[in-house]
Amino acid sequence: NTIDNSYIVATFYVSLLAFVVLSVLRHRTSNSVSHSRKIGYGNVLKNRSDSTHGELFRRPYGDADADFIIVGAGVAGAALAYTLGKEGCKIRVIERDLTEPNRIVGELLQPGGYLKLIELGLEDCVEEIDAQRIHGYVLFKDGKNTKLSYPLEKFHSDVSGRAFHNGRFIQGMREKAATLPNVELEQGTVTSLLEDEGTIRGVKYKTKSGEVMKAFAPLTIVCDGCFSNLRRSLCKPQVDVPSCFVGLVLKNCELPYPNHGHVVLADPSPILFYPISSSEVRCLVDIPGQKLPSLSNGDMLRYLKTIVAPQVPCEVHAAFMAAIESGDIRTMPNRIMPASSVPTPGALLLGDAFNMRHPLTGGGMTVALADIVVLRDLLKPLHNFSDADSLTKYLESFYTLRKPMASTINTLAGALYMVFCASPDQARKEMQEACFDYLSLGGACSTGPVGLLSGLNPSPVCLVLHFFAVAVYGFGRLMLPLPTPKRIWLGVRLILGASWIILPIIKAEGMMQMFFPARVPAYHRAHSKKGSK
Repeated sequence: NTIDNSYIVATFYVSLLAFVVLSVLRHRTSNSVSHSRKIGYGNVLKNRSDSTHGELFRRPYGDADADFIIVGAGVAGAALAYTLGKEGCKIRVIERDLTEPNRIVGELLQPGGYLKLIELGLEDCVEEIDAQRIHGYVLFKDGKNTKLSYPLEKFHSDVSGRAFHNGRFIQGMREKAATLPNVELEQGTVTSLLEDEGTIRGVKYKTKSGEVMKAFAPLTIVCDGCFSNLRRSLCKPQVDVPSCFVGLVLKNCELPYPNHGHVVLADPSPILFYPISSSEVRCLVDIPGQKLPSLSNGDMLRYLKTIVAPQVPCEVHAAFMAAIESGDIRTMPNRIMPASSVPTPGALLLGDAFNMRHPLTGGGMTVALADIVVLRDLLKPLHNFSDADSLTKYLESFYTLRKPMASTINTLAGALYMVFCASPDQARKEMQEACFDYLSLGGACSTGPVGLLSGLNPSPVCLVLHFFAVAVYGFGRLMLPLPTPKRIWLGVRLILGASWIILPIIKAEGMMQMFFPARVPAYHRAHSKKGSK
């Protein structure tokens, strides 16, 4: 009890310290926002490749091809097309390739994302694709493991995570969107946005047959994925690639804990296992950096066999080796990009084209679906989209209203990845050990962080408190049985290291929008519009 009380007291003081740090960062962010307002938007990007400068192609909005043009029909684009189409809007979707995608990410939908899927009326898209229910995670470290269940007690029995083949899920949403008479899906490659005097009027694209066409709409929503070629026209992206995934499919493999994601805290970085069908398990091996061992000369096979295989759970070792021997090995860069869109009249970014986080926690689809719910609710009261400037100003509230879910999942993904990676630094090792043991305590120490990760409790404040509680827990353990100077110094480094991990991520996400959304002027525009209706 004495030890527990000391942890509680220490948690209080560290939480107080965290609050002070957040207040300081808030002050700096306020100054930064004020400075940006003084500068204005005069330096908005000039790299849109098809600017007409008032040429006669501009037509009245009554002659527009649709209410909205959606570029891309992946998870975000297909879900958005159905959602806005169901509201009665005329939608035109232009997708580069309408055949079923084959990807190694976008296969795990958190329970919070499944709730958003229900809210959008798309839950049946996971019904007939052999999707597997996911009830939580199991962490493996140094021969130990701990089971972390989603806090689903307050929800309907159907609510859980879902894991599936990404392509099957996307095709299901495309087919459902295409059933609406006011939604048109077309295969084509959008080459540029059409700009007229600072406003995006539509897109130029090349059809499947090679014909160059133009399409016009009051609002163009770009969701063409992580490799977006239009992103730079609408924002100044800061893309980081901290690691790459190497993807394998394990056939007829029984996981140690059915219906759970398995995370192995390996050296140098985590290994993931989760079922994607009744007979297949996805394995994702994280390799830090952008340079991968070569597949062509056999370096990748040697790496997987000698470095990775000895660290996987014994129950899946044989299936893992068989997957390596099959040669069906795919890779994917893991990209991180904070949301930093420049408000542009007539256009909006969404999905991975807009915001990316490390896929370790499987939160990307949950964020995208939550964003679509926010955007739908913002657009629902509007009946006229013709005033591009007013619409853009109104939609600025989108960037703040999306923050609770997006910033919680983004921050947690980045912080957990750094904690879960092996490090020669003793303080980082202590942080990883403290995180594993903290989660193993059960109760609020388990359900709290898992609720954040799953999208069931999107709360940036709770995230910060739990993160620093882990650091305090690690500090407290170091003080036992006797707080020597060496142990105290290591504990201080642990606390500082935790701060250096999470505070830059919070800064990139936006301090004001995360913790003080009511202080952001755009936040109130949506509420005033709803109130007027």
